[in-house]
Amino acid sequence: MNLDKFKIGLQYALPKHSLSRLVGAFAGAKAGPVTTGVIKAFIKAYGINMEEAKYSQASHYQTFNEFFTRQLKDGVRPIDMTQNHIVHPVDGTVSQLGDIVDEQLIQAKGHEFSLVELLGGSEERAQDFQAGKFATIYLAPKDYHRIHMPLDGTLREMVYIPGDLFSVNPLTAENVPNLFARNERVVAIFDSEIGPFAMVLVGATIVASIETVWAGTVTPPTGPQICDWSYPTEGDKAIHLKKGEEMGRFKLGSTVILCFPSETLAFLPENQSGTVTRMGEHFATLSETDD
Repeated sequence: MNLDKFKIGLQYALPKHSLSRLVGAFAGAKAGPVTTGVIKAFIKAYGINMEEAKYSQASHYQTFNEFFTRQLKDGVRPIDMTQNHIVHPVDGTVSQLGDIVDEQLIQAKGHEFSLVELLGGSEERAQDFQAGKFATIYLAPKDYHRIHMPLDGTLREMVYIPGDLFSVNPLTAENVPNLFARNERVVAIFDSEIGPFAMVLVGATIVASIETVWAGTVTPPTGPQICDWSYPTEGDKAIHLKKGEEMGRFKLGSTVILCFPSETLAFLPENQSGTVTRMGEHFATLSETDD
């Protein structure tokens, strides 16, 4: 327990943004044999299955970031295309999931956080998800770090929210109040057949970058203010993404939080805290609606 307290206390004390950007600079550097050596050590340390990667040799990757955001071989993560199935957006582990009650989401046992704060402080933005469902999925260092669509969606809005860079591992989630609503994050709001849904990409210690397929790198650089971008939902400039398509990626791992409207879906009962997720597999089932 004392060691856990030390780890948490150290996170409060460390210059997390500076450390993250320093690591990010190395992760983006073409350092030849040094880069290859670090990648090989990382693969060994975390037991990464490179047989799933499109390029399995560490020497193929010119930078650590290229390795960390590696593509998978075709067919390794088949997408469940059943019409009323929502799929896992990432490889990871379910941290928490369930109902959004009184605009609060469960962070860990004894800790909740605000939906409004998570989405950048806008009551109007949060209104769509009151009494809805949420799921928080943690991506460990060993996981595949591209993020995909859980269902078809048309991008409506993207929000960059500045914040801290605490780790998002289970120990920190259990001990740092309001963790996901205090860390730096990028929120994407999509329109879909069930109404709007949100995908929140949460930054963390040594997460060097958060990217989306439509905007490229959103952070860094960081800024002191919330930034909001609106997108056309109709016409030639509308951004439509199909279920299973890539929507973004983390350069060094973190967490994705999904928010859905009320009475639109039911999570599969086998999805509980600690459940391992595989991108593309059945995650939730859409509720039947009257014609």
